[in-house]
Amino acid sequence: MVIARINPEDLHQTAGYAHVTLVDSGPLAVLAGQCPLGRDGDVVGGGDIGAQVNQVVRNATAALAAGGATPEDVIRSVIYVVSNDPSVLAAVWDQLVHSDLAPAFTTASTLLGVATLGYRDQLVEIDLTAAVPATSAPEATTAR
Repeated sequence: MVIARINPEDLHQTAGYAHVTLVDSGPLAVLAGQCPLGRDGDVVGGGDIGAQVNQVVRNATAALAAGGATPEDVIRSVIYVVSNDPSVLAAVWDQLVHSDLAPAFTTASTLLGVATLGYRDQLVEIDLTAAVPATSAPEATTAR
């Protein structure tokens, strides 16, 4: 599997992500939005965006692994942050690109400030798509 990251000369310089990501892949892992929930289903770090980013990184890493992928296999990310303050958005981006999930944000990425997310006190959520190496893909099962 090859993942190509492209930044066309006619487009602006990025903050580390690629404008275009191409992949010659078989299976894709499309993750549900990863929220800052602990195993008990409760929001971790209510009011503390840094703690919530850390929990989202842990959850996303576990979800990728369950799908046979790693952060290096991510081909698309969307990050949602409950804020309209560009400095808060930049701080979340900075924390993510210095986390264990950092390679996921070198491909096509979007960072959005939003009014609200699905759980009370939730401040961040990450949506990832990964190209799963054929040798790592788990056997498909039907979830019910």
